[in-house]
Amino acid sequence: MLKIKLKPNGKIHQRSFRIVVSQDRSKSDGKFIADLGFYTPQTKTLSLDKEKMATWIKNGAHLTTGVDKLLNPKKYPNKIKKKPLVKTEVKPEPKPET
Repeated sequence: MLKIKLKPNGKIHQRSFRIVVSQDRSKSDGKFIADLGFYTPQTKTLSLDKEKMATWIKNGAHLTTGVDKLLNPKKYPNKIKKKPLVKTEVKPEPKPET
């Protein structure tokens, strides 16, 4: 089965990604069949050959979730982090002396 996925390249803290077509069982940085474009997260630059992508999808290639999140961000809404509960200590009232 063919997948359209992100292939990382560049330094560890300066990653950029190639959008490629490869076998689903191949390594993320291994061999690929076709190069469709690139994505740079630092500048939010996305360049993609949509005609090539359409033909590969027509031929049976599937998108991975990473590529799908880039192309359809409204499909994956941001998760809202819940704030942790803060326990407050309740001090017992002192007994009045009589």
